[in-house]
Formats: sequence, C-alpha cells, structure tokens
Amino acid sequence: MTRLSAEMLAADTVQPITSAGHAQLGIAVLAGIAVIVLLITKFKLHAFLALTIGSLALAAFAGAPLDKAITSFTAGLGSTVAGVGVLIALGAILGKLLADSGGADQIVDTILAKAGGRTMPWAMVLIASVIGLPLFFEVGIVLLIPVVLMVAKRGNYSLMRIGIPALAGLSVMHGLVPPHPGPLVAIDAVGANLGVTLALGVLVAVPTVVIAGPLFSKVAARWVDVPAPERMIPQRPSEELDKRPGFGATLATILLPVVLMLAKALVDIVVDDPTHLVQRVFDVIGSPLIALLAAVIVGIFTLGRPAGFSKDRISQTVEKGLMPIAGILLIVGAGGGFKQTLIDSGVGQMVLDISKDWSIPALLLAWLIAVAIRLATGSATVATVSAAGLVAPLAADMSTTHAALLVLAIGAGSLFLSHVNDAGFWLVKEYFGLSVGQNLKTWSVMECIISVVAGALVLLLSLVI
Repeated sequence: MTRLSAEMLAADTVQPITSAGHAQLGIAVLAGIAVIVLLITKFKLHAFLALTIGSLALAAFAGAPLDKAITSFTAGLGSTVAGVGVLIALGAILGKLLADSGGADQIVDTILAKAGGRTMPWAMVLIASVIGLPLFFEVGIVLLIPVVLMVAKRGNYSLMRIGIPALAGLSVMHGLVPPHPGPLVAIDAVGANLGVTLALGVLVAVPTVVIAGPLFSKVAARWVDVPAPERMIPQRPSEELDKRPGFGATLATILLPVVLMLAKALVDIVVDDPTHLVQRVFDVIGSPLIALLAAVIVGIFTLGRPAGFSKDRISQTVEKGLMPIAGILLIVGAGGGFKQTLIDSGVGQMVLDISKDWSIPALLLAWLIAVAIRLATGSATVATVSAAGLVAPLAADMSTTHAALLVLAIGAGSLFLSHVNDAGFWLVKEYFGLSVGQNLKTWSVMECIISVVAGALVLLLSLVI
C-alpha cells in the first residue's frame, strides 16, 4: 500500500473492498454500468433497483467480497440521503405550497400581463426560471404546460416559440442550479462549496437559457410549426381558489433560500474568518438546510395563509408534497451507494491515476462521462450521481471555484440529448402533441444546446477564475 493510500484510509476510515488491477476495474465499471443501462432500458426496471443491482454487479466483476460490497453500498446510500434527503424534502414542500396556493399562477399571470409580442418568449424564460428554482423538473412542466398552451392559443403564437423557452428555463435550473437534487448530490460527492456553485451556476445558466430558449425557439418554430393541442389544456390549480398570494410575497419566498445561500458565500469571501461572529451567523442561516427550512416556514404564512388555507389544509399540502419524492430519494440514495461502491472498489483512484497521463482537462472528462451515462440511461439524475462518483477524486487538489465548476460540468453533461429512454422526452411529446421525430428536432436538440453551451461556458470560466 502506498503512503497516499494509507493517508486516504486514515482520513476516511473506509477499507477498499478490492485491490483489483486497473484492467479488471475498468471492465467492472463498464459491466456495472451496462447492467444498469440494460435493466432500465430493456427490462424497464425502476432506477433504484437497477442502481442497487448494478452496484453489486460492479463489485462482483471487480472481485470484491459481497459482504463488503453491501456495506459500501449501504454506507453510500445512507450518507447521500443524510446529506441531501432533507433538502429534497424541503424543496418538494415549498414547491407544493407554491403550486397549490396559486403563487405560481400569480407569478405567471403578473409577468404575462406585462409582456406581449416579441417579448413573450423572454417572458416565458423568466417565468420558467423563477418557477423552476424550487420545483422538480416534472412538477415545473405540469405547472407551466397550461400556461404555455393558453398563451400560444390566445396569442396565435407557434407552440415551439412559447414552449421551448419555458422548457429551457426549467431544464437549465434542473441541471445546474441547487437546490435541485442533481447539483446537490454532485456538490456532496465532490465536496464543493454550495454557495460558490450556486453563484457560478446562475452565471452559466443565464447565457445558456438565452441561447437554448428564445434564440433557438425561432429555429425550432420553423422546423416544427404546430398549434397548441386543445385537449391537453388542464385546469390550473388557482382556478379553484377564491384568493391567492401576492406577486411580491411569492417571489420573495421563492428567492429567499437563494439569497441566504449566496449571502453566506459572499460573507465567506469578504470576511474569511471562521471565528468572526458575522461569518458564524451566516454559516448557519446560509446553510442549505436552514435556508430552505426558512423558506418553507415563511411560505406557510406568505403562500398558504393568503390563499385561505386552514391549518389542516396546510398540513395536507405538506404531506402531499412529500409523497411523490419517495422514488426520487431512493434513486438519489442508490446513486450515492453506487458512487461509494465505485470509490471503495478503487475506481475513483483508477480514474485519478489514468487521467494523469491524459491531456484531457478534468472538467471536460467529467462532462464526457456524464454525457455517456445520460445517453445510456436517459436519466439526468443517474448520470449526475454516477459521474460525480467517478470523478470525485479529481476534485481533491482543486480550488473552491474549480470544484464548483466540476459540479457544473457534470450537470451540463447530464442534460445532453434527451431521447426515447428519458421519461421527460415522452412527457413533453404527449403534452405538446408532437410526433417522435418532431420532439427529437425540438426538445432533444434544445437539450443538446443546453449541454454544449453550458459545458463550453464552464471550460471558459475555468480559464479565468
């Protein structure tokens, strides 16, 4: 055992589950990922089960004792859920409060009332980006689709001219900006600073969403010129409410956790003294847990109460918000277990050793790995957690900003080319009433643009900061 390996073991108190050579480990990684891909795509198995089985298969191919492999997987699952599980739960509660109270509709209607004509696609980007901050991608789509279809129909716009900007705003937030599950897991895996990652994520997200949204929508509208399908216009949540929260209060509630986390990052840079009272205070209020918890508590009074919700109704809303995230938590947790199996098998160290001889930048390597897993599995979350586990050792000697950029490179790669093995692909296709070919020319191309533009911006930022 080398001195470096001994130091790593002493620091992490984790015993490698195998000492296989690089060739055997490489085959084990490919076999493990192949098992996951096959189970998800061919046998339609839930990603949680696929990741669990794939982790055990990887360890078996690497020649690891099964009992140690199980320990590694469960330890990784537990630490990942402990690290991000509560944050995902709080984000889900905030999103449900936002949807059920009519707060999301209030933001949409207020912005649309001030937009029109050529500014409408830009308004849709703004709406989707703001709404997309606390919401999961699928929830954001369900909330925004009625708006997209109504705006396209009433304003006689091309569906793609309105729909692509909204989808771009949601997708970019989902892949690049915490507190979404993917970025949170990657931050936890590589040990990046959340505030710095959030700040850089927003910096990368703005030009990315402009290019993939309003600008690309002009091209997409020429490629696929379809009207809004009337059969897909569902009822909006706030149509059942007598009143709903105000625009200012709703926007302030959504942005509260972002502001608190960014404030912590700024104080860390300016004060740079862990013993200073100001920094200690912001270390607490700017932590993701407290920031999101504060937003949920504030949201009860700024979203629930103004909508006329009773205590029982608020309690029911919180409960309903938590119910759909069981699958997400299990997938994220299993992804963490897969990551830990990779690390304890020595795969992370293998990537570190091999990459020393390559001329490819670490950020580009992370992007490419995430792209490969995304193409194979169709899941941005699976791509993020798996790629983060593989490249985590590369962050050991990185600066704070470059570790954050590594997270963003993984996030950008995880969005590449949504196609027929992605649930989001079919969700967009059915809501917009498109054929598979039309969806590939619009939604899938948009995802590629987001991935490539964001990846390029991350590489450019790495040269200047």
